[in-house]
Amino acid sequence: MAARRRAVASPLEVPMLTTPVCRLLGIDAPVVCAAFGPWDEIDLAAAVCQVGGLGSLGTAVRPLPELREQWARLRRLTDRPFAINHTSRPLDEEAFQATIEERPKAISFHLAVPPDLIARAHDAGILWIQQVSSRSQGEEALRAGADVIVAQGGEAGGQGGDVGTMVMVPDIVDMAGETPVLAAGGIADGRGLAAALTLGAQGVLMGTRFLASEEMSVSQAWKSRIVESAAADAVKAVGSERILPPFNRPGSAGVPRCLRTPLVDALREHPEEVDPAETVPRVMAAIRSGGGEEYLPFTGQSTALVHEILPAGEIVRRTVKEAEAALAAAARAIGPGP
Repeated sequence: MAARRRAVASPLEVPMLTTPVCRLLGIDAPVVCAAFGPWDEIDLAAAVCQVGGLGSLGTAVRPLPELREQWARLRRLTDRPFAINHTSRPLDEEAFQATIEERPKAISFHLAVPPDLIARAHDAGILWIQQVSSRSQGEEALRAGADVIVAQGGEAGGQGGDVGTMVMVPDIVDMAGETPVLAAGGIADGRGLAAALTLGAQGVLMGTRFLASEEMSVSQAWKSRIVESAAADAVKAVGSERILPPFNRPGSAGVPRCLRTPLVDALREHPEEVDPAETVPRVMAAIRSGGGEEYLPFTGQSTALVHEILPAGEIVRRTVKEAEAALAAAARAIGPGP
């Protein structure tokens, strides 16, 4: 880890903590905003990009014309690098090929490691960010040539595994060699970024913290629940595969973490009582309209660390400033006494 400060060439001229992965991705701060599947996050991605982080756009369950419009809108809002995310739940080949033609700075992927897709991205000059939630997935990602690996702990709201971030990150860092690693899961402030750096990661990917941002398009009710919830309120949505889109790539796995709702409880306790034919259209309609908090409000355990809804730019700035302060405080704590 080689962290240093430099001025950001962005409209806000914010001093940033930078690491080698920043130079690889063409960003100024080691903060990546997660992709939120089908939810509209164009304004959020643009705001993160404009202060030097890496914004992301999801592709799940959206038709290609909508995706193309989203990509065009983001490019109108910012000329800075961004990522487009795909998953294996399911992979939409038409949307993936369109992403290759769009040529974002990076494609991010999770739930499986797809060597053939990584090769296609590299052939087009696009970087590959691979999220992993197990050691075996990390090994697959390295063999496949991923440019950046996101080591996601089980605290995360995104679909993933069960190993905690404090174990997952150094385990993946130890095997990654020169390949940069980002930490994800349970990180919502600068203390989390500082911890990630000391574990050997070169930055962080945050989801829940950015869900509770002013620019994110989800409902105010969902954001308010994040602010008000404790870590134990975010539970693994066991049984959610009954109503989520199916996997269509080998080796796919992952269970989301959500705030509790009647549907989440029913899927955990009485899945046979949940009728997919009736439930799926209702949930998908709510999600496409920016809602869904009454069904599957994806949220990580870092909800306990989110105490207010903030502009995305302020989240990035605070995360960096707090990380610098935490690293300085740690250095003082272990330094020689008076």
